[in-house]
Amino acid sequence: MEILKIENLSKMYGKGNTAVKALDQVSFSVKQGEFVAIIGPSGSGKSTLLHLLGGVDRPTDGKVFVDNTDIYALNETQMAVFRRRQIGLIYQFYNLLPILTVEENITLPMALDAQQVDQKHFREVVDILGLQQRLDYLPNQLSGGQQQRVSIGRALISNPSIILADEPTGNLDSKNSKEIVDLLKLFNKTYNQTLVVITHDDRIALQADRVISIEDGQLAKDEVIRP
Repeated sequence: MEILKIENLSKMYGKGNTAVKALDQVSFSVKQGEFVAIIGPSGSGKSTLLHLLGGVDRPTDGKVFVDNTDIYALNETQMAVFRRRQIGLIYQFYNLLPILTVEENITLPMALDAQQVDQKHFREVVDILGLQQRLDYLPNQLSGGQQQRVSIGRALISNPSIILADEPTGNLDSKNSKEIVDLLKLFNKTYNQTLVVITHDDRIALQADRVISIEDGQLAKDEVIRP
């Protein structure tokens, strides 16, 4: 089943002679439960693509469907709600709120949505992430690897249709990088969680089910690594 579908997605910045086309007619789809890595050199458009998939930015042209919802047909309020419920975002620099505890950061999407936290799911996620003893800590009391674990927990707490990760290991050493990738793969297999990861790291890309290469704003290659 297709959980993500992109049709002729384009993004232009600026106008006239100074216009820059960051994405040019990109189309592909992702099946539920797939682990897809998107790679490409700096400036290729891959981060722009991720922001468009996550509803963080709006395209110049084209469509994005997440679980059969045309996300750019939604107004800003609808988009914010949809993003909290259906799209989990993981960033390179964690984006945790410094005044909130680990537990509060993880459950923030539910709090913003005025929804009750599924305590069983919360405990399962916290246990897998190894954060049981850190729930009352603030972000500045955690290591980089622990902060990224909190970011993963926040992305997973609402059981989203898709997880989008932008260079999730880019700010970590090799040991923590491996642990974070192993955790993402575990959630991908355990919960059949669809995962799309932007990465410069070939070692991460080669662990995905499929690798999509972006060059000069266009889809250059779409290769299945493991069926």
